[in-house]
Amino acid sequence: LRGEVEFENVTFQYNGNEADPVLRGINLKVQPGETIAILGSTGSGKSTLVNLIPRFYEASQGRVLIDGKDVRDFTHESLLTHFGIALQETVLFSGTIRDNIRYGKPQASDEDVIAAAKAAQAHEFIESLPNGYDTPVEQRGANLSGGQKQRIAIARALLVKPRILILDDSTSAVDVDTEAHIQDALQDLMRGRTSFVIAQRISTVLSADRIIVMDNGQIAAIGSHSELIQSSPIYREIYDSQLGNGGKNS
Repeated sequence: LRGEVEFENVTFQYNGNEADPVLRGINLKVQPGETIAILGSTGSGKSTLVNLIPRFYEASQGRVLIDGKDVRDFTHESLLTHFGIALQETVLFSGTIRDNIRYGKPQASDEDVIAAAKAAQAHEFIESLPNGYDTPVEQRGANLSGGQKQRIAIARALLVKPRILILDDSTSAVDVDTEAHIQDALQDLMRGRTSFVIAQRISTVLSADRIIVMDNGQIAAIGSHSELIQSSPIYREIYDSQLGNGGKNS
């Protein structure tokens, strides 16, 4: 898989509700290895957009293509082997922390597990637990904080060395300093991989190759930070609200 992703006039609505589509007329071509950041208000369609790529949802109209091939022509199992995915609502499974990181690649060595955890800024807190990587995960991860669960999910996504990486607000529960360390590590790990990054903090997406601004289920603007700060009122408003005052509101 090269990792080219294309949306061809994609519309999506839940349960055939044509009167209120979640996405409308999406056209987008992403080159292999490109990092795409996605911004927009709650309900603008950000998560739905990326969920169409691994076929968690299927387009109501239009096509989603990977390397020129309709995603519906892949088996779901074969498609998912090329993805690393970390979502805001982290799903952890019964077993140890090591098992959870290794979930997508059961044959991974302990060294690989630790390397992925370090990249996700998870190694230090895991080592501080009574049983380290062998600490059992309680139901729904009740013995871990939200930020800890997100870092384990990021480590799991990175371990499989995916062709396509999807991070859906996956650092929302960590503090700003930890997020900055994770972003530094991700810069190296995303190189050469097609990456989609949904974030609430605009500071985390400034270095993306292109930034997509979603509004009411459509792409309202697309470009680099320097382009959008000049051309997109929505982007400028988001930027000013968070970083415009000398960064004091970040």
